[in-house]
Amino acid sequence: MSAPSTPVLLVIAGPAGSGKSTLCDRLVAEIPEFERVVTTTTRAPRPGEINGVHYHFLTPEQFDAGLAAQDFLEWAWVHGERRYGTLKSSVLEPLARGQSLVLSVDVQGVESFRRAARENPLLGRRMTTVFIIVDHERLVDRMRSRAQDHEDEIAGRMRTAERELREAHTFDFIIESRTRDEDFAALLAILEQARARATAGQQGDARSS
Repeated sequence: MSAPSTPVLLVIAGPAGSGKSTLCDRLVAEIPEFERVVTTTTRAPRPGEINGVHYHFLTPEQFDAGLAAQDFLEWAWVHGERRYGTLKSSVLEPLARGQSLVLSVDVQGVESFRRAARENPLLGRRMTTVFIIVDHERLVDRMRSRAQDHEDEIAGRMRTAERELREAHTFDFIIESRTRDEDFAALLAILEQARARATAGQQGDARSS
């Protein structure tokens, strides 16, 4: 019987339409040791969504109380009307009990995770950041194919994407998006390196203790 893998946290970012959510879902579906981090929001549940499964649904007052208690690793306003965030307990507790996690978050959120990792040794050892790069034409085509956004909304998302792309060099790994299967294969290769890094960090701690 093989030894269990060292738990890791994969934090995946990329512009809207980059396929980061699809990658997270596939990783959880195909790699049994992974769970997706359940994030928190102040928006109302949509039909079929379950509290604690799809999101932790909080009232604005509950969210404010969590911020005051410093319960969040990261949070942000979205479209100026609702808030999303990641509770420390949703990440640190599963990692401590040996659970591997994957999370999709924006570039601003990743920087918050980096700050937290500098202060928390467990998070610092386990976390690997991944950015998905998509060329301009392909990204626009993907947004249009979803048929969810008007052209002015797509233009706004592309401006955001250009800002995000300027931060790609700050990530541990970059995936240059092609097909879904190629992107997933690239993520699996990154996962092996993330596991090796986490294992090396854990062994270093054992030697110094």
